[in-house]
Amino acid sequence: MTRTCVAGLGVSGTAAARALAGRGERVVVVEAVEDERKRLVAAELERLGVEVRLGAMELPEGVTRLVTTGWAPHHPLIAAALEAGVEVVGEVELAWRLRPVQAAPWLALTGTNGKTTAVRMLTSILLAAGHKALAVGNVGVPVVEAVAEPYDVLAVELSSFQLHWSSSLAPAAAAVLNVAPDHLDWHGSLEAYTEAKGRIYERAGVVVYNADDPVCAELAAPYPRKVGFTLRVPRAGQIGVVEDLLVDRAFVDDPVEAAEELATLDDVHPFAPHNVANALAAAALARAYGVPAGAVRQGLRDFVPDPHRLSHVARVDEVDYVDDSKATNPHAAAAGLSAYRSIVWVAGGQLKGADVDDLVRDAAPRLRGAVLIGVDRARIAEALARHAPNVPVVDIADQDTGVMDRVVTEAARLASAGDTVLLSPAGASLDMFANYPARGEAFSHAVRNLKR
Repeated sequence: MTRTCVAGLGVSGTAAARALAGRGERVVVVEAVEDERKRLVAAELERLGVEVRLGAMELPEGVTRLVTTGWAPHHPLIAAALEAGVEVVGEVELAWRLRPVQAAPWLALTGTNGKTTAVRMLTSILLAAGHKALAVGNVGVPVVEAVAEPYDVLAVELSSFQLHWSSSLAPAAAAVLNVAPDHLDWHGSLEAYTEAKGRIYERAGVVVYNADDPVCAELAAPYPRKVGFTLRVPRAGQIGVVEDLLVDRAFVDDPVEAAEELATLDDVHPFAPHNVANALAAAALARAYGVPAGAVRQGLRDFVPDPHRLSHVARVDEVDYVDDSKATNPHAAAAGLSAYRSIVWVAGGQLKGADVDDLVRDAAPRLRGAVLIGVDRARIAEALARHAPNVPVVDIADQDTGVMDRVVTEAARLASAGDTVLLSPAGASLDMFANYPARGEAFSHAVRNLKR
């Protein structure tokens, strides 16, 4: 009998251990951290027959499979398993293997940015079409739990980490939204990161790709059954934009001569070019599943954006304040910066080795000022000095919990009527905050204080 080791007692690891135990398999979980919450989870699993080793991170003897929830190949536990010839799979790969015979098909997507927005748009469209659907994967419910439930279809968000440890996924349709440098410390190189993203296509029924992104187009090129989405007028076989309409020239009877209106730009919110691309990708995946045009429009209208993604906080003295704390890398920040014409930019954090020169050079004509925070703020300041030397910059070295009050005060001083103060950091938050939502909440709280 297979003896499986599950790495970690996080949400996905716990779900994987529970699912395997429910099938009568022998499972041992290793978890480095021993605290009250982990002890409670361990006790629950032990009642199901799972062996849990807290405070340990060594490969147990006799295991034939290791389930990881996204740990890097160079992690000592993973490296030990690979060296010992133990099969390493991710929780998503495990979920695919554990699907029942009549399992719900998967509509899967990945990308450097926009994944959660696009997968939630897709779920909203599927629900509008009357399907029992759920967003899973890198968002929401662990996939290994969802596959056991009687859904019609699953909207699956996949990270590059999850795809790296997946080998047999065969979604009904799969999309890559965009590819830009990120997580290079995990993957080791941009080539390896891109290859991981491309694995989503290997067994997909329909390949959906961003026709405006050369890397995505290259990843999709080998596959005969593919559909591009574009912010330009679509060619035959694409979904795109004609004036203010989202138009389908792929899933129609005659793609050469015919087109079908799916929605209008007013149906996409919050409106920004990258969000229109997210909507087009979600529409393409839904259309690949057979969703009618009317449900695409209704689903986009019903969609409620998650917080911290171009969330309008307030208008104070004719200046708009926008929380885009989810922009944790330069590619995401570029999307946010492209949405506004006159910006006081709040930026900084952990750049994770990413370069910001292109980001700053492209945004420079729209910048009216910048307020910089975080461990890597000096690198952004250097890029601003090169590409936007006339833009006033405020450097804030403080890292206390009340720093955002000073940040917002300085941003308000730099802003004029008609400007947007945009928190779009281009870096991760963990140098100063618990996570990106905490960073966004601190910004919003400071804006509300300013308004009062």
